[in-house]
Amino acid sequence: MEFYEVLKTRRSIRAYKVDAVTDQQLQKLAEAVNLAPTACNRQPFKLLLVRDPEMRKTICANCRFEFLAQAPVIAVMMTNESESWTRFEGDPAADIDASIAMEHLVLAAAAEGLGTCWICAFSRPQMNEALNIRAPWSAFALSPIGYGAGAPRPFSRKALAEVVEIKG
Repeated sequence: MEFYEVLKTRRSIRAYKVDAVTDQQLQKLAEAVNLAPTACNRQPFKLLLVRDPEMRKTICANCRFEFLAQAPVIAVMMTNESESWTRFEGDPAADIDASIAMEHLVLAAAAEGLGTCWICAFSRPQMNEALNIRAPWSAFALSPIGYGAGAPRPFSRKALAEVVEIKG
């Protein structure tokens, strides 16, 4: 799919078919994530692509969204603040870098005809414990990955002038 078409058509999907996602598709998503730019190229993130039914049940038991269990793959993005560049004020940029990588994931998935839904509404300490994720790593975001069941909800956007201002 053409890049700007991906941007225009990508939506958060909250219902999934059981159809399998191929190894080739997951490889393309992994490559897209690996290409994400990060501060000082530190790449302070790691992506788990989970097909294992028991691990998926564990993830779903710690996240309140029922549609997560419908998708054949669940992405778990993790961050490592100790590996990230730190802002001048001392704040680590790991969450920013992982956000860029997640956006690469969801856009690549859309280009492959797959649906996603970026989820951050979970307890990081609880998810870390459930998945046995140990410091310095921490669960950052989740997304189901699969073929959408039905059309996504329509959405609207603010007028361009409300979100973008060109000076000069």
